Amino acid sequence: MKFTVSVTINKPRDIVVKEFYNPENLKNWQDGFLRIEYLEGEPGQTGSTAFMYYKQGGGEMELKETILENKLPESFKGLYEHKHMVNTMNSTFTEVSFNETRYDTEIEYTQFIGFVPKLLAKLFPGLFKKQVLKWMTNMKIFIEKH
Repeated sequence: MKFTVSVTINKPRDIVVKEFYNPENLKNWQDGFLRIEYLEGEPGQTGSTAFMYYKQGGGEMELKETILENKLPESFKGLYEHKHMVNTMNSTFTEVSFNETRYDTEIEYTQFIGFVPKLLAKLFPGLFKKQVLKWMTNMKIFIEKH
């Protein structure tokens, strides 16, 4: 499953990218974000890995991030591995005008593991896109107010 989501942020690209790249800001737009633990490589750089933890129900969800390509301020590509799914995320930042940036994210789910995730992907593919759009909209709101 593959889809693209876009939002326009009313701030210059350098500010948008700076806020996007700061891991301390994840809690401001990703619901349930708890912390990030770096594993290998220089944090934020191509080839580095980290575990990201999110509140889920009464426990925690663990997501492994591997940065495939960091070409900021233009683009950022990561691989995200969870026990139930694997996906890549390719984010691009385009300067529309001095004070306007288009943020596009292409998500490609390459693997669903287990019956329930496969069923959700087949019956409700829009749920995945809706979640990505929610986080991107939260990011837009945070950056425009910040």
